[in-house]
Amino acid sequence: MKRWQKIGLGILLTALVVAGIGRVVNARKAQQTQAVATPKAVAMLELADTDLLTVRQAELSRTLEVSGTLVAVNSAFVKARVAAEVKSVAVREGDPVRVGQLLAQLDTTEFDWRVRQAEQQAQAARAQLEIAQRALQNSRSLVTQGFISPTALENAVSTEAGAQANLQAALAAVELARKSRADTTVVAPLAGFVAQRLVQPGERVPVDARLIEIVDLSRLELQATVPPDSAAQLQVGARAQLRVDGIDGPVEARVVRINPTAQAGSRSVIAYLELAPVPGLRQGLFARGSIDLDRRRALVLPLSAVRNDQAQPYALRLDGAQVAQRTLSLGARGQVGNEDAVEVLQGLADGDRVLAGSLGAVRDGAQVRITDTRAPAPAASAASAAR
Repeated sequence: MKRWQKIGLGILLTALVVAGIGRVVNARKAQQTQAVATPKAVAMLELADTDLLTVRQAELSRTLEVSGTLVAVNSAFVKARVAAEVKSVAVREGDPVRVGQLLAQLDTTEFDWRVRQAEQQAQAARAQLEIAQRALQNSRSLVTQGFISPTALENAVSTEAGAQANLQAALAAVELARKSRADTTVVAPLAGFVAQRLVQPGERVPVDARLIEIVDLSRLELQATVPPDSAAQLQVGARAQLRVDGIDGPVEARVVRINPTAQAGSRSVIAYLELAPVPGLRQGLFARGSIDLDRRRALVLPLSAVRNDQAQPYALRLDGAQVAQRTLSLGARGQVGNEDAVEVLQGLADGDRVLAGSLGAVRDGAQVRITDTRAPAPAASAASAAR
């Protein structure tokens, strides 16, 4: 191949390469121009009506959750006042009793003899007193006649006084013996129901042994443990609603007393809630519920809509078709009906719609579209409407 042919072939190849590079550059410029001219498609977040919550004015109730065991206000363990053998027990568990009703009878044999012994000793003391009184009368007569000295009269006076004291002591012993015999009859100190029968006939019981437990179910209380940070807000007379095991529906209650002393260790305070009379209530049942601390109207937001994944709590408000993050200033927490809510001090207004917390993370400024979740009307109903 001649030289001039080689040079022409090189020039041709160079021209082809330059032309190819130019075509590539022009194609890229066209793509960039088209990308600038065509806007990017914006992702839309579809929401249902149930995904939105409304800020509104409502009655916010602040409550305190409590729980505990029901205890009878009036109850008693009837104990033996004397040591004796149990002859009979007249009641069993569940029996109703009235004040003064016979519950049990202890053996009286030993106490009958003690009464007789005390009475005999009292008779002997009375006889000694009579002798001392006659001797005193004689001594006074003899002193006036000069047969005995005044000192002898003083001795007679002292003897008579001692005999009088012995008689009084003997009479007191008679009363004590009679009381002990009366204590063998065990009666009910209050009206109620027998909760426990702790002895059987034939047993010998010591003094202060528990015989029978009586419970008055007409007044029951819940002993609730209140944390120290809530005890200062609790007031006597506050209303409460309780759920008691085995009882259908809520049971009304009222705070009647607050213990003035905090418990050691936990520093908690015991509050006593008296329950309204309801059939079926029993001592020992477990109850749980809430005490109303405060009720007032406020601008409230469901607690589930408050987000706390940043330094300050916030909510995602719906502004037209866009989501806007709003920092919140919150007040007291409580309930609106059965829903947990919180008072909104700043950041939202009455009627604002916010995204529920169940939606998860949604960026500020996201575009949203509300879909109608209402079911379409049946065809028959639509035809009727058309006519």
